Amino acid sequence: MTIRVLIVDDSPTMRGVIAARLRADTAITVIGHAAGPLEARQAIKTLNPDVVTLDIEMPGMDGLEFLDKIMRLRPTPVVMISSLTQRGADATLRALEIGAFDCIAKPSPAAPDGFDRLTEVVKAAAAFRPRPRTLAPAPQPDAADFQPDGRIVAIGASTGGVEALIAVLSRFPANCPPTIVTQHMPPSFTRSFAQRLNRLCAPTVAEAADGARLLPGTIHLAPGDHHLTLSQSGPLRCRLNTGPKVNGHRPSADVMFASVLRAVGQAAIGVILTGMGRDGAEELLALRQAGCETIGQDEATSIVYGMPRVAFELGAISRQLPLAQIGDHIIRMANSQRHPARTA
Repeated sequence: MTIRVLIVDDSPTMRGVIAARLRADTAITVIGHAAGPLEARQAIKTLNPDVVTLDIEMPGMDGLEFLDKIMRLRPTPVVMISSLTQRGADATLRALEIGAFDCIAKPSPAAPDGFDRLTEVVKAAAAFRPRPRTLAPAPQPDAADFQPDGRIVAIGASTGGVEALIAVLSRFPANCPPTIVTQHMPPSFTRSFAQRLNRLCAPTVAEAADGARLLPGTIHLAPGDHHLTLSQSGPLRCRLNTGPKVNGHRPSADVMFASVLRAVGQAAIGVILTGMGRDGAEELLALRQAGCETIGQDEATSIVYGMPRVAFELGAISRQLPLAQIGDHIIRMANSQRHPARTA
């Protein structure tokens, strides 16, 4: 049975590009096009697509407003197509909050391979059942009840990671363990996401900069199109590079986890959250085998139980938890016993 897709975009050229890419996969059938929200509304009623691709910026009613109506009146898996502008990045995060399955960046000189993941994402979206998302963070724990024990936290996430990371990091106190995060996102999106996390969370959250110190109370998010690693000597610092993609991704969670193991050995807590594919699973197993605590998000709370599933099946997960429990569990573990600190 093929996946039936409706393309919604005000640009005939972009509709053609999206259709051509989707039709190259025999598992996908493009059943219709719409140039705007009014036309799309009728097409959704008539054609009942499995997946809708939706442009964020359209005349008459922008894609976010239309997405909100879809999610309230006729929940359907939606893949947003966004530009790599600041406005596009901000809108992308809002779309994920409203209930979009994922966002794909339009090809541009800065990201010519923007549509490389399009068919993969559409096929994953077809199996997704939209549900209400609750991104409002709970009150953070009191910093007075937590003392960092010298370990660092490394978190990998992909599809569904916006929701998941907000849920986890909003449970961190202001003096949380030094934390690094790899979330699969295009360039320019990660800066907006880091800024949003910084507003919602008690610790300081920033897009990682090369040479930035890892200190208690700081969370560093890998920039889009850059691997995030750790310095291998001296005080721990972020290091960025544009080496080859790993598992199809840059940044890659496997690259990050491998670097963490080389830099701090067992003095780390590895976490893998919702996402497609297998990125992070193999090097998370190496962390566990070295004696690190490792956590995986469970199937029931994952938007896509891909990365956590592979990690679990490999034996890389020492504790599998629902999303709502992961942040508190990390803090309990990092506050329970002493490990040799390398963050001073």
